[in-house]
Amino acid sequence: MLAALTFNTAENLPVGLLRLMSEDLQVSLSAAGLLVTGYGVAVAITSVPIAHVVRAVPRRHVLTGLLAALVISSLVAALAPSYWLLLVARLLTALAQALFWAVMGPVAVGLFAPEVRGRVVGALSVAGSLALVFGVPAGTWLGQQSTWQVPIAMLAALGLVSMVTIAVLLPTSRPEEEPAAYATSPDVWRFGTVLAAGTLSATGAFTGYTYIVTFLGDVSGFSPSAVSVLFVVFGVACLAGVSITGAVLDRFPRAALAVAVTTQAVGMLGLYAFGAHPVAAITFLTLMGGALGPVFMTTQNAMLHCAPGRTDIAFAANSGAYNAGIAAGAAIGGLILPLAGVRTAFLAGGLLTVASCAVLLGGQWTPPSRTRNGTQLGSADHDRTSLRAGARTPDGQIGGSRARGQS
Repeated sequence: MLAALTFNTAENLPVGLLRLMSEDLQVSLSAAGLLVTGYGVAVAITSVPIAHVVRAVPRRHVLTGLLAALVISSLVAALAPSYWLLLVARLLTALAQALFWAVMGPVAVGLFAPEVRGRVVGALSVAGSLALVFGVPAGTWLGQQSTWQVPIAMLAALGLVSMVTIAVLLPTSRPEEEPAAYATSPDVWRFGTVLAAGTLSATGAFTGYTYIVTFLGDVSGFSPSAVSVLFVVFGVACLAGVSITGAVLDRFPRAALAVAVTTQAVGMLGLYAFGAHPVAAITFLTLMGGALGPVFMTTQNAMLHCAPGRTDIAFAANSGAYNAGIAAGAAIGGLILPLAGVRTAFLAGGLLTVASCAVLLGGQWTPPSRTRNGTQLGSADHDRTSLRAGARTPDGQIGGSRARGQS
């Protein structure tokens, strides 16, 4: 959880420090903005390839190495004398985060019984959401009181604590033998549905959210100080959303995803239709914030159930697709903004989210669960799948080594 908080803070902290960075490094704000957008693009592109490269390395070693990379890159960024060295350090952090989100989920949930794994995913998501509620605001304040380098150096300290803890305490095992290495009910159709819905939802959300400051100021009429307060409200709503969803995720995994996407659609379309009224704007902004975190959390949890192969590769694919959606959403909103205004960006984002709802609805009418060669899973296949997912055989042994070899 501490590592998740640290990585998410590292990803988003430059948003609050862009002006300080641009002035100190003598670059434009748009150039400083590449420290954020370049980070997201790097995560989107490299998640699956890196996860594939290290698929045979014990996860304790992988996570220790990733956190070591976070510590080193944060120190380099804090000491960087030039913009280009800072950008290189940021890209190193992005590469570490791309693999971290792929590996961390299956490792963490594998330490717990299957019936509580949704709550574990929820706890990790709560920690990640705390970056928006606490990590970024605290880092921004610290940078304003000192220099932008100080909060970035603090990330190295937090990463070091996580690295030592994981290196000392996490069990070492072969990745394919870990309890959550394979999904409980592999389903290619369901996997594709979740991946498409999550990508559309992320694209829709960030088509509007990227320009939320402009919307709240120009459309809703809030002052800059009020907008800062509303950012905290948004973050608290996100934290509340993942906390509530995490509590029910084990019982209602599919419904939780559908509710989150639907709530996001209502929030964005409500902002488009009624955002000029301050009370309505706050209400629909809260709904949007309450859905943003749960959407990613529920898609990650779905990978534990439906991934057709290794769950870490599925997590990497989901993270990469989500980050691609973020980049695409920001680009779409940027194209709409000068042509039709910021309200239309929220309309477009809301409609993309409605499309995500339609994908989930269409996924309910699925063909029979199929393996990758197109044959229907029978009861014997299901038993083998259960063993591959880490179930114990009657003699108490972990099953699935033969099935894993065939995979």
